[in-house]
Amino acid sequence: MTVHFALLAVLANGPRPESWLGEELASGRAGLPAPGAGQVSVALDRLRQSGLVAADGPAAADGPGQEFRITASGRRELAGWLRTTPDPASAEDLVLKIVLACQVAGTDVHDVIQAHRRFLIESMRRHVQIRRDGGVQELRLALVEAAELARLDSVIRWLDAADGLVGWVSDADRDLATARLREHFAVGRLTPAELDERLTAALTAQTPGDLRGLLADLP
Repeated sequence: MTVHFALLAVLANGPRPESWLGEELASGRAGLPAPGAGQVSVALDRLRQSGLVAADGPAAADGPGQEFRITASGRRELAGWLRTTPDPASAEDLVLKIVLACQVAGTDVHDVIQAHRRFLIESMRRHVQIRRDGGVQELRLALVEAAELARLDSVIRWLDAADGLVGWVSDADRDLATARLREHFAVGRLTPAELDERLTAALTAQTPGDLRGLLADLP
C-alpha cells in the first residue's frame, strides 16, 4: 500500500506519465525502496479502479502519451493517510509519511507531524498510567512495558527533530505560491509593483508562514 500513497503524493504536484512515475520511485526520492517490475503499473491500475487517480490521453489503450492525475478523492485519501498514525506506531512508517508530506505542495508538514506527536504522547500516557496503577506485575511484562515507553519516547524525539528540519519551505511550495500570485495578478488583484515585491518575497521565503502571509489578504 505504501507504493499507492507514494504515487498519490507525487501526482499531487501534477499529472505525470507512468514511465516518469516509475523512474521517480526508482530514484528513491519518495523515500521507498525501488519498486519491483510491474509494481507501479499494478498500483496505478488499482488506484484508477478506486477512483483515486484518473488517466488523461489516448482512450483506447495505455500508452506513452497517457498521463495520470490525482482526483479529489485521491487528495482526500492522501491527506487522511498522512495524518493517520500506524498502530503500533512504526518509526519506519512515520519517516515515510513525513518524507512524502514534504513533497506534497501546500501540505502543512508541521500539522502532520503534530498529529502523529499527539497520538504518541497519548500512547505514552496510557502506558505510564498502567505502571502507576500496578498493572504490570511480572518482571518480563515490566521489561516489555519499559521497552515500549523507551521506543515511543525515541519516536517522539525524532518527530521533534523533524519538525525543526522541515521548518523551511520547499521549492515546490515556493513554485505553488508564485503561481498563485501570478493568477491573482492576471485577474487584477495585484499591481505589477505588488506582484514583483511578493514574488521576490516568495522566492526568499524560509517558512510556511512566510508564504501564507503573502497570500493572506487575497481570496
